[in-house]
Amino acid sequence: MSEIVAFQGEPGAYSHEASLEARPDCEVLPCGTFEGAVEAVKSEKADLAVLPVENSIYGRVADIHRLLPESGLFVVEEVFIRIHINVLGMPGADISNASTALSHMVLLGQCREFIRDRGLRTLAWADTAGAAKHVAETGDRSLVALASELAGDIYGLQVLTRHIEDADYNRTRFFVMSSERNFERRNSEMITAFVFRVRNIPAALYKALGGFATNRVNMLKLESYMVGGSFNATQFFAEIQGHPDDANVALALEELNFFTNSVDVLGVYPAAVSRF
Repeated sequence: MSEIVAFQGEPGAYSHEASLEARPDCEVLPCGTFEGAVEAVKSEKADLAVLPVENSIYGRVADIHRLLPESGLFVVEEVFIRIHINVLGMPGADISNASTALSHMVLLGQCREFIRDRGLRTLAWADTAGAAKHVAETGDRSLVALASELAGDIYGLQVLTRHIEDADYNRTRFFVMSSERNFERRNSEMITAFVFRVRNIPAALYKALGGFATNRVNMLKLESYMVGGSFNATQFFAEIQGHPDDANVALALEELNFFTNSVDVLGVYPAAVSRF
């Protein structure tokens, strides 16, 4: 029996592509929100959730960083998707007759040159696949959606122009989330992700991170964000290279605990080959 993978967005969203990349034979479960995808796993309607974490152009997906620590789920894999943006229109439509482009606000910002050169008016939509669905439902040949080819296939749209993204390094990273913790070492290149809050003492962050430097642990990511709207409560999300059972990682995490109020490991997972 194939696994059920939940994601946020309409069928054909880039998260749909990421789900198929992670589990080619899966059954997908589209959800209206990130929280809905998480809840689908917690309620056992889905086996896994695939959530976007960051884009190489747009940066981090802020909602995810707030959601992950409270989700009750664990990161078990990372997946990278090359974001190809395509102009989708009604069958028989011509790009020269297009007047308005619909897509998610973030995606519109990733193909500004094409939009400007074509003189297209833009209309922000809740998600890319939803924009494609709307174009198909209206049947209006002056409307185009900027989305994946998968969305075009699902909604019966024609690809008018392929790969209009401004940058050829446009990639989005996704986490594969599970309700079951799997901290086993699955290959030689492992990543450990965790969140922590430092104690309210001078130079706490400097001291907390010092253990990673002295123990030669490579920190891949360190990001901060406010907690509960307070300017005095900051939580950090970090990813390091290595496994908690590695001697140097264990020592670094032990030192981290001394200068923090809390440390929660969100996942231990293999580094994706496409990361390199």
